[in-house]
Amino acid sequence: MKSESLPFLPFTRPNLDEETIAGVVDTLRSGWISSGPKVKVFEVALSEYFGGRVVRTFSNGTATLEAALRIAGVGPGDEVITTPISWVATTNVILETGATPVFADIDPVTRNLDLAKVEAAITPRTKVLLPVYLAGLPMDMDALYALVAKHKLRVVEDAAQAIGSTWKGKRIGAFGDLVSFSFQANKNLTSAEGGCLVMDTPEQALHAEKLRLQGVVRSGYDGMEVDMLGNKANLSDVHAAIGLGQLARIGEINARRHALARRYFALFKGAQGEATRTVGMELPPENFTETNWHMFQVVLPLHRLGMNRAAFMEKLHGFGVGAGVHYPPIHLFKLYRGMGFKEGMFPVSERIGAAIVSLPLFASMRDEDPERVVAAVNQICAETL
Repeated sequence: MKSESLPFLPFTRPNLDEETIAGVVDTLRSGWISSGPKVKVFEVALSEYFGGRVVRTFSNGTATLEAALRIAGVGPGDEVITTPISWVATTNVILETGATPVFADIDPVTRNLDLAKVEAAITPRTKVLLPVYLAGLPMDMDALYALVAKHKLRVVEDAAQAIGSTWKGKRIGAFGDLVSFSFQANKNLTSAEGGCLVMDTPEQALHAEKLRLQGVVRSGYDGMEVDMLGNKANLSDVHAAIGLGQLARIGEINARRHALARRYFALFKGAQGEATRTVGMELPPENFTETNWHMFQVVLPLHRLGMNRAAFMEKLHGFGVGAGVHYPPIHLFKLYRGMGFKEGMFPVSERIGAAIVSLPLFASMRDEDPERVVAAVNQICAETL
């Protein structure tokens, strides 16, 4: 069991340096803590990061994703195809627009959408494809955009977890249609809460600005007009100050995550992971070219372990190691069952969604922490043999 000398190891922890903290303090002392100059600086810096594309920030990634759907023209009568394995916000925002979520099953290796299943789900009502890059791993972007071009559809990329990920050497967000990122506390780049939408045109940027602040357009000293319904989802300067500090270090943060992921693979493939291999635990794709290693997720062989995921996580907790669940299948939540979804509709998603576990992975982990995690996982597996 866990050593009393070792602190509990959570599955994630934000990595904030003293310079970032000082930047937040300066912002608080400036007297301007809501949306102001820091937000504008953050948006410019993000635009540069994404190759000069237009960027607007929001108070969270859910608002960002909903805004993207509305900018794409999604509304009642439309269908949006997405994955069952994501945070439920991915589909809740579809409902918020009045459109209908349509699920397609996932690839068992990448755990992202299976594009063959996506194409089979396209109907005359399909308006948008909404792929999710689970754990920061992009899907085949060439195939994705070839498919939408073939069917004349829009793409809203849920890249919430994919800041710094790439496709063929180009950053996710630096190309494509509408790309949504989250800066929530567990993301590689955090602003505590927040998100951004990457777009192409000033017209889209104006639309985004209206959507994040009650539909208001200002002019001059006292001019104000409202010609559409908006929300209240603007980012504050306090959050932007955190984001600026994180953006300056995102290369360093992601490099550290890569190093930790490499260590995990070496341990699981070595003597330390013998029992995990024997029981058939599934590791993530060993991709060090395109992913940002937002999470290190394993799929438990529950039939071999003789326990459910909760029991496994409880045992792991006994070793002083935390874990997360990302994600249960969305279509099996009560809200979505009420729309006619049920077990057996998306078997790959259901199997993975019942057994996937996120192991600790964050930039401030110590070099020896992966060994501690793998030893705990291996011992739990060994007890079942």
